[in-house]
Amino acid sequence: MGKQGVISLGEAFVDFISKDSTNTEYQQLLGGATVNVAVGTRRLGIPTAYLCKLGTDETSQFVEAELRKEGLNTEFSVRTASKNICGVCVHINDCGDRYFHSYLNQTPDEVLTEDELSREVFEQSRIFYYGSGTLFHEKAKKTSETAIKYAKEFQNIIAFDANIRLKRWESEVQCRKTVSSFIRNADIVKLAEDELNFLTETNSFETGIEKLSQYRIPFLFVTMGRKGAIAVMNGDKVFVPAPAVEAIDTTGAGDAFMSALLYCFHEKGLPAKMSQLTAYLKFANNVGAAATTEIGSLSAEFDLAELKRQFQNTFNESV
Repeated sequence: MGKQGVISLGEAFVDFISKDSTNTEYQQLLGGATVNVAVGTRRLGIPTAYLCKLGTDETSQFVEAELRKEGLNTEFSVRTASKNICGVCVHINDCGDRYFHSYLNQTPDEVLTEDELSREVFEQSRIFYYGSGTLFHEKAKKTSETAIKYAKEFQNIIAFDANIRLKRWESEVQCRKTVSSFIRNADIVKLAEDELNFLTETNSFETGIEKLSQYRIPFLFVTMGRKGAIAVMNGDKVFVPAPAVEAIDTTGAGDAFMSALLYCFHEKGLPAKMSQLTAYLKFANNVGAAATTEIGSLSAEFDLAELKRQFQNTFNESV
């Protein structure tokens, strides 16, 4: 059997998510975009390794226990007594949409460093996934650069989710420049529509896609919330509408979308034609929408087996 599994590199968070739109009571939940994607791929049946730096205190023990409960491989993560897990306060508006209110980070310099990365996990795996969540930090940025080097060495598919949170960056200029530089090295790129506009400094979708064409992204995905999502391959575009659901909390919907994409690429490989890409996009839309039906990025319960069965049927029709 060939290389198997997904690597997710990032930082684990504890999400303090408002229970309702009054934003006065919170639930403590495991979170962080790269954690959400890792859990998502594992729940879809893909072996997944999570790479981060953990502490030894009660919060870190909670996080690691949750990661292991989800079946994630934490063997290649690093632990240090001085690390405190980050927290993020997530507020909810009247429509059920979430927005990031504030970050709590007592140890901002405690990140996984490039010399703490294991080449072994890249040698074993098929896909390397990461996001921009730690790229504002110089040491974490270098770690991501080294991870990309290893991923290329061992011929991993490289997947990047912009997942921009401007509150963590010194300036919009720094954010735009850094994220754009990493897009160049990815096989799969996912952006939200507002991130496309931000990175390309335009309010026109068509102009934004045209500006991104300079990066020669093999597979570009742009999510548009309730409207659906667009995929671009070889300059050709396809739009798939999102299924109608009663959204309770959109926290982690984009991460669920990403995990579904990684499942498709892991199981079926690089799509060779637009009909296959459309099948990937439809599955990602369905999983992303289903994730909005409960509070919290990992709390929604839905029939993954049925969604996978539907995807298999759609993919078979596309071949």
